[in-house]
Amino acid sequence: MPSVKIPKKSTATDMTPFVDIAFLILSFFIMATKFKPPEPVEITTPGSVLSQKLPENNAVLISIDSSNKVYFSVLSDKDPSKFDAIIQGINTTQNLGLTQAEMANFKKTFLVGVPFGGLKQLLQTEASEQIKLKQPGIPVLDTLNNQLVWWIQQAKAAFAGEKLNYLIKGDGKSLYPTFEAVIAALKKNEEFKYNLVTALDDIPAGTELYKREKAGEKDLKK
Repeated sequence: MPSVKIPKKSTATDMTPFVDIAFLILSFFIMATKFKPPEPVEITTPGSVLSQKLPENNAVLISIDSSNKVYFSVLSDKDPSKFDAIIQGINTTQNLGLTQAEMANFKKTFLVGVPFGGLKQLLQTEASEQIKLKQPGIPVLDTLNNQLVWWIQQAKAAFAGEKLNYLIKGDGKSLYPTFEAVIAALKKNEEFKYNLVTALDDIPAGTELYKREKAGEKDLKK
């Protein structure tokens, strides 16, 4: 009986489609990744055990450094018009005479840590050069001139009808009177809820929270 010859086929694989897919995936991650900007002010936050993911949008971040300087910044990358509304409100209520170019630079300004009198100079400086400026902090300790009140007021107006989160990031060496003044600025705007930004610490062994966490891990493994 004659044997059947099976035709030989090449085992070579065309890798071109795989290379194309790899470049498409790489391009997606490059365009979709949001890099954390460098922090102009170094703040060492105290630690805490429990944590939750901080909002990246619709949030006001109030920072307090180790020398008790207060800074204000807005987290919103979905609607740039929020920045325009805030700075225009500040310019109008404080009669600062900011130009359109200076107000447009507010979108690129990572944080504000100057009195109203120094805001024009700050916004005249390119965002990339602002890190070199020594900002004295927003005045908050004078109860009659707590300028943070105005920043919160304008942020609240800009985000009217939307949920706005308030984050307070304080250095572990900052003093309580400054923190109290920040809380007073929130209260004057009838805002009584805020989140404290802290560093994540390990849960102390033997505590009830530690036992619950361990019990939860065992349940997940089952």
